Amino acid sequence: MRGSGRSGPRADGLDAGRATSATRARALVVGAGIAGLAAVRALAHTGFSVEIIERSPTPNGAGGGIYLPGNAARALRALGLDAEVAQRGVEISRQRFLDDRGLLLTDVDVARLWAQVGPCLGVDRAALHAVLREGVGDTTIRHGVTLNRCTQRDGKVEAELSDGSQGEYDLVVGADGIHSAVRRLTFNEAAPPCPLRQTAWRLRAPCPEAVTTWTAMLGRRTVFLVMPIGQGQAYAYCDLDTDSVPDRPADLLPELLSDFVEPAQEILDSVADVHVSTIEEVVLPSWVRGQVVLIGDAAHATSPTMAEGAAMALEDAVVLAQSLTANAAIRDALAAFERRRRPRTDWVRAQTRRRDRIRRLPPPARNLMLRAVGPRIFRANYAPLLAHF
Repeated sequence: MRGSGRSGPRADGLDAGRATSATRARALVVGAGIAGLAAVRALAHTGFSVEIIERSPTPNGAGGGIYLPGNAARALRALGLDAEVAQRGVEISRQRFLDDRGLLLTDVDVARLWAQVGPCLGVDRAALHAVLREGVGDTTIRHGVTLNRCTQRDGKVEAELSDGSQGEYDLVVGADGIHSAVRRLTFNEAAPPCPLRQTAWRLRAPCPEAVTTWTAMLGRRTVFLVMPIGQGQAYAYCDLDTDSVPDRPADLLPELLSDFVEPAQEILDSVADVHVSTIEEVVLPSWVRGQVVLIGDAAHATSPTMAEGAAMALEDAVVLAQSLTANAAIRDALAAFERRRRPRTDWVRAQTRRRDRIRRLPPPARNLMLRAVGPRIFRANYAPLLAHF
């Protein structure tokens, strides 16, 4: 079955029934990124009338590219969008880890690891967003609109938006990213997301002929990753352990990669787009307040070391819809959603931190470990995610 904006989710994903409480109920989704767009598509099949707002004035998709592990493909299959995404990306069959001189440390057969789940893909981030936007069908995405106020009373959520409009909803979904307005307004958050002392460069460039799969080179304090994303393009990622974004970050990148072998220099010489940001983490005791729920990075952002951010967001959207279908009361559904999702996202965070610690080992110890037990570590990192969400 070919996924599209017109087709519905797969029978094994969301079409298991409709919650009586959801019929003709209204939902507001805040944020039109991966989590928000997936949530709109999923919620539309539970009987909700869904609205979505997005603070960006135009459709997003910045950041060059994205790696989607097999469990992301499974979530896209549940949404009926897997074929569309696969057609726009490149299947990644192996992940290769090298040192900065190009010597192989470990080589993981990810096609075999995820064989019973779904293909791993390298995708242009804008192309992924385009598929997800098409997937919301006739739902209008209101760009340049933010949530100004959110109040709950008598089983309803009253929302006041930046365009002056107001609405009363049965459910509000905060899918507005790591600096979530929904989290700030509803969860009385006193502290911002926690910085992880990493600065990241995300690049897009013509794909060198030598780059045929996901390849990471590990330096002393820096990682350089590159993979094909289709249409003759490559996505590259570099990070550095540091407390803040350095001054003139674009000028620092050649210095960071000066000891790295090709294709590092070829990518730098032909780079078309660079996005620089700090890496932060979100850890919350609960994602639910009444009839407001957080999903994706708004709830559980981590460093990108496990490349599970998009997969967790997509899974959140599917499980939220399934929970609303299985429970008559919305609050019961949200509680069930969090009980089901938290062990999985907690695992991802724990494994992300573990992999970051391994990366920061002195290079001789790190390289020896990866040569000796790299595939075993990799399989252990992802083992619980092979099971269905």
